[in-house]
Amino acid sequence: MSKADEIFVANMKDIMENGFWDTNLPVRPHWEDGTPAHTVKKFCIVNRYNLQEELPILTIRRTAFKSCLDELLWIWQKKSNNVHDLNSHIWDSWADETGSIGKAYGYQLAKKSIYPEGEFDQVDRVLYDLKHNPQSRRIMTNIYNFEDLHEMGLYPCAYSMTFNVSGDTLNGILNQRSNDMLTANNWNVLQYALLLMMFAQVSGLKVGELVHVIADAHIYDRHIDIVKEVIAKPQHKAPKLKMNPNVKNFYDFKVEDFELIDYEYEPLDKKIPVAI
Repeated sequence: MSKADEIFVANMKDIMENGFWDTNLPVRPHWEDGTPAHTVKKFCIVNRYNLQEELPILTIRRTAFKSCLDELLWIWQKKSNNVHDLNSHIWDSWADETGSIGKAYGYQLAKKSIYPEGEFDQVDRVLYDLKHNPQSRRIMTNIYNFEDLHEMGLYPCAYSMTFNVSGDTLNGILNQRSNDMLTANNWNVLQYALLLMMFAQVSGLKVGELVHVIADAHIYDRHIDIVKEVIAKPQHKAPKLKMNPNVKNFYDFKVEDFELIDYEYEPLDKKIPVAI
């Protein structure tokens, strides 16, 4: 069975059985009808995924692979902060009339700095170090920039990646301040697993482990019944990932360079509401 399923089910049961409810507290998120969106949460969940064993994608419900990958490339490759560059509408609620989400996500990765080796943005600095200084303990990105927070449509949720090379193996730590577990948990896990795989391939490295650290792992009140239904569904084996081995430059990757083989998943006939 998929290890991503096993981890997800364990997380959800733990949150529902042992989590803290904020029902009687004032909260910022709300539903489309204006009702406050309350949650039950656990503080600091840490999950580990061995990417050499399998692709961490859920089978108890479908994770939209192509849309997930497209958003990742929108942030890390295009370094865009405009939803018009994205092939889905998942960011529309946080965009202004021009399509901008402000100085968030891709905007932060595109900011450049001068180093002794030259001028780099955050992504290019990581790619440079993975090739030229892989044993460095300083290979990381951070898009939670305090001076720009007031100009962001949404504060970054997944805000920091730390890359670490052991011998010829690339590992990574994804730090996330907040995670809507039903809507986005596996979405984020899959994205950063794919990012590690891409970075490893273009750097001549093997991919290793993704560690996901979530400060506030929560389930929204209107998601509880759906969560109970999802985690009770049958689990399947994880699919195989086929990635174009000929791509040697991160910026040459396209959604079409990736294919899932034998992805079996359980259907979910309910629409999941998203708190904003």
